[in-house]
Amino acid sequence: MFPYPYIIEALDKYYKVKTSKSKKQSADKDEKKKTAKNTKKKKLSVLIATFWDYPHTGGLSNYITSLSDGLKKQGHKVSIISPNQFSSTTVAALRKAVVPEIKDFFTERYGTCNSKILQSTRLLYIYEELVKNMNLEKYDIFIAQDLFTANILGRLNQSYNKPLIFTPHGMFTFSRLKFNRIDKGSVEEVYYKQMEAKAIEFASHLIILSDSFRAPLKELGAVNDKMTTITTGIEYKSKSSKKAMADKKKLVITIVARLRPRKGHHDLFNALSEIEHYTKNIDVLIVGDGEMRTALEEQANSLKLSMIKFLGTREDVPDILSTTDLFVLPTLNDNLPISIIEAMHSGTAVISTNCGGIPEIIKHMDTGMIIEPGHTAELANALKLLISDKELRETLGTNAKAFAQQHLTRDAMISKMEQKYFNLLGMGDGSNEA
Repeated sequence: MFPYPYIIEALDKYYKVKTSKSKKQSADKDEKKKTAKNTKKKKLSVLIATFWDYPHTGGLSNYITSLSDGLKKQGHKVSIISPNQFSSTTVAALRKAVVPEIKDFFTERYGTCNSKILQSTRLLYIYEELVKNMNLEKYDIFIAQDLFTANILGRLNQSYNKPLIFTPHGMFTFSRLKFNRIDKGSVEEVYYKQMEAKAIEFASHLIILSDSFRAPLKELGAVNDKMTTITTGIEYKSKSSKKAMADKKKLVITIVARLRPRKGHHDLFNALSEIEHYTKNIDVLIVGDGEMRTALEEQANSLKLSMIKFLGTREDVPDILSTTDLFVLPTLNDNLPISIIEAMHSGTAVISTNCGGIPEIIKHMDTGMIIEPGHTAELANALKLLISDKELRETLGTNAKAFAQQHLTRDAMISKMEQKYFNLLGMGDGSNEA
């Protein structure tokens, strides 16, 4: 019976509903270990699951593509599932059937039905029903890219006992509290925290994108020996060369990010307005689109920042970066943006913020500059320094490229991923053929 029993336990506690304790539907961890396949098969069948549409614009979609392509290059079979890949007719029929039941369930039990939880519960139910009809037995390993698919696969995996890897791309509840999308002490906080905790419990192992995830995940029940940090790697290709920059008449500053409040575009615009003397011979390229576009265009106009050009969503980011002198991402809250990794591969100097795993790859005054998020004056000073100091700009860009080529390639990421997969399957390093 849906909703998930452990979610109902958490909500019962929140609403102070007294019930007899139901049995928890959790897999026996010891049995999981016993039934892990100890074959020596080198080529794996991998299922990657995301709760968001795929493909889609953004870092998560890029990460999934890089992971999938890298594994396929090594000869592994990879399937990717996302909600938009299922029949819209089937989804509509399931939604029509289940929404009234879920709404009645919550209303009768708690006297209310929270809209966010209703929506999440409905999406979970439909996705799980669709995944149930797949042949999950054929996969050697499941990889969940979010807390929701980790819960879905975790529940279904009780019948299969496959290794389940959970890769969180952010701290879901924390981010929503920080940006006031849910309230502290609310039922939504209880709901999402329970989902995160259960995703961790279901997972055989967590692959995290940076060490910044460790502390918050441990607060939710994760332990160090079940977490492995594997930094995102990409296969970077650019048709252009930095040599083309010699003919440019203006210095180019670029930001590549969705136009959302947390990416800090407004801070960049305010910082530029404070250093008018340094901006007479520059172009600022805004690559990306989103709900903030109109507001940002109005801000640029009001600050008379004529050097700002909105390019929208682009498919030629590497070529844009090849003619970029300075990449800026003044994000207020982030994990490890792929746009920064792309900029590093391009040999461009980077200014970004002390958020998530960014300081793990952008070492201040070595592979770039780090400022505190939201500090406009600090950003303005960093811009002044790198606009006026060409030698420093080039040194930071050269160091960034060397670091990226050594640590942030797709091959480096896949090598570490494979080793972890084979270890979880009891296959050592997978060097022996079946």
